[in-house]
Amino acid sequence: MTSTSTLWLFPLIALGGVLQAMGGPMNNALRVSLVNPWLATLVSFGLIIPVFLVIAAVFVRPLPTVAGLSAMPWWAPLGGIVGSLAVVAGLLFIGTVGAATYAALTVTANLLTSVVIDHFGWLGVTPHPITPTRGIGAVLLVIGVFFISNG
Repeated sequence: MTSTSTLWLFPLIALGGVLQAMGGPMNNALRVSLVNPWLATLVSFGLIIPVFLVIAAVFVRPLPTVAGLSAMPWWAPLGGIVGSLAVVAGLLFIGTVGAATYAALTVTANLLTSVVIDHFGWLGVTPHPITPTRGIGAVLLVIGVFFISNG
């Protein structure tokens, strides 16, 4: 159950989803313009570094400690690489299957995987068991993909 103290985060998270939906078609246009999908990926991610260097300089946070770095799971830094695969998939496939089908498949796969990660508490997540309501939601997501991709 969602706490009322975190409800204010929902519009910000929804905005992230809106921007994510826009990113795929934008990256597809970049790929079409540059022809080479690997060059398009490089350009797309190359712009991220200067943006976050500025953000890191403006919003100063403490630097990591040796203890924090040594306690970090080996897989923690791989999140960006894993996320980049979704960007590459968008670059390669949105032009063929369309933004809606691509989003339906990626969001559904993301949510189904997230339900499993929550249930087992994998990757350092606090466990949230699969309930009948979550199970019904998962089935409805799969049905939604079918309707969106065949509509």
